[in-house]
Amino acid sequence: MLRRKKSMADLNRLSPAEYTDAPKIPVSLLLDDIRSANNVGSLFRTADCFALRHVYLCGITATPPHRDILKTALGATETVEWSHHEDAIALVKDLKGDGAQVQCLEQTEHSVFLRDFIIPEQALVLVVGNEVKGVSQAVIDAAHGTIEIEQFGTKHSLNVAVAAGMMVYRIVSSLRP
Repeated sequence: MLRRKKSMADLNRLSPAEYTDAPKIPVSLLLDDIRSANNVGSLFRTADCFALRHVYLCGITATPPHRDILKTALGATETVEWSHHEDAIALVKDLKGDGAQVQCLEQTEHSVFLRDFIIPEQALVLVVGNEVKGVSQAVIDAAHGTIEIEQFGTKHSLNVAVAAGMMVYRIVSSLRP
């Protein structure tokens, strides 16, 4: 059995121009006060990889062209639509008013485990929070609900980019034909 690594040509990826015109999954990320620009860049790559609709950068979250974002995004800031918003709570309210379902990745008293989350038919905005404090309580209060990733070890959290990647993969893989 041949186990040769695939070349870039074998992967048959879209060019940036083709990606711009390609349909996007009706899922967006909202980054609530992410302090690490490296995590922001990683989240841009995740958004590009899964053809997400938009990345909302809120509060203290760094914006492109920050060098640490560019280092980890590897060009995804040029392909993924993004915008910056000072007030995450106001943005959540606006997105809900536009018909999106807003779900926070956070451990709360009434969170739904990721494996049990029922994917809505309307556009979905997934909120990920600060690496130390998580999603702010005010944003949680403004959102529709919370999703939690079950954990079985001694640590109580995952890196925000890793956790978001797990959540996005689970949701997008259910939406793709």
